[in-house]
Amino acid sequence: MDILRGIQLNFRGLLLGLRTPRLLLLGLLRFLAFLVIGVGAAVVFFAYQQDIIQLIWAKPESLWVLWLWYLAAWLLSLVLLALTSVMGYVVCQVLFCVVIMDQMSRITERLITGQEKKPTTKSFPAQLVYLIKQEIPRTIIPVLVTLVIMGIGWLTPLGPFLSIVGPVAAVMFLAWDNTDLLPARQFYPFTERFRMFRRRLLFHLGFGLPFLIPLVNVLLLSFAPVGATLYQVEKGNDAAADPVAVG
Repeated sequence: MDILRGIQLNFRGLLLGLRTPRLLLLGLLRFLAFLVIGVGAAVVFFAYQQDIIQLIWAKPESLWVLWLWYLAAWLLSLVLLALTSVMGYVVCQVLFCVVIMDQMSRITERLITGQEKKPTTKSFPAQLVYLIKQEIPRTIIPVLVTLVIMGIGWLTPLGPFLSIVGPVAAVMFLAWDNTDLLPARQFYPFTERFRMFRRRLLFHLGFGLPFLIPLVNVLLLSFAPVGATLYQVEKGNDAAADPVAVG
């Protein structure tokens, strides 16, 4: 079953990453990048929280309105903290982690197949620029989809249902962000790669479900490129053995 296979490959990738020194180093480096930028974003938020709230709505003197101000300030703080965290994640992912993720994927591919498939003669800098360009939609699209779902949930009676749909959609896109590394490096068109994602939604759901585990999810995300590359390599082997399995 695709969901169970996704969960299994996520943890297989983690174990392989922890056992392989180069993958362990890169995984810990990615973990550190998440930690530093996440903490930095939180520090910036708390440093300017009161100034931003005062700028939007000055604290009223009337006790009849003060309770409403505190409620609005609390809700606004939650929204601002979420947006700050999202922006920190986007910056970390696009500017730093895509390079680490690509290297982890390359190392995993060489470990499993004995070589790295290079379908192009483009230089490494050119490939790197291409990968960063690919990472931008892979990162921004999930964020936008999640924010739209959250907004609909706040404004409509569908809130309880969308509170489940939102995280599920987010982890599926997070899984795709990792499984797309190898096809992107092989210069498959974006539309073709997105079609591959849509045809394997259940696998990506299974691969992404462990990302919902608090605290453990940061460690799993740090080593997710390993399990995602294992998936792509094994899928390629299955397709070679059975052409009908291509997809």
